[in-house]
Amino acid sequence: MTSVYIYIFIMAASTYFIRIIPLILLRKQIKNQFVKSFLYYVPYVTLSIMTFPAIINATQNSISGIAALIIGVLLAWFDAGLFKVSVFCCLIVFIAELLL
Repeated sequence: MTSVYIYIFIMAASTYFIRIIPLILLRKQIKNQFVKSFLYYVPYVTLSIMTFPAIINATQNSISGIAALIIGVLLAWFDAGLFKVSVFCCLIVFIAELLL
């Protein structure tokens, strides 16, 4: 039971230090354009890294997941709404699973 408390303490300390180190090191406003653009895109990249493998691996066959991803990106590129994109992606997965 004490090992559980050790694990909780280590996770709390690592989470705390990850959030407090930037506050300690960066006291002035960031003026470097490269660093600003890097920090701007970090949330988008993190979300993409978590989402894209889940889209491909959520189906029984990865080909249907890839097809739905491609169709979804194309529909979103041409300004289709979120509901329309999700409906078409579901239909693509359904049809691809039936055919494969």
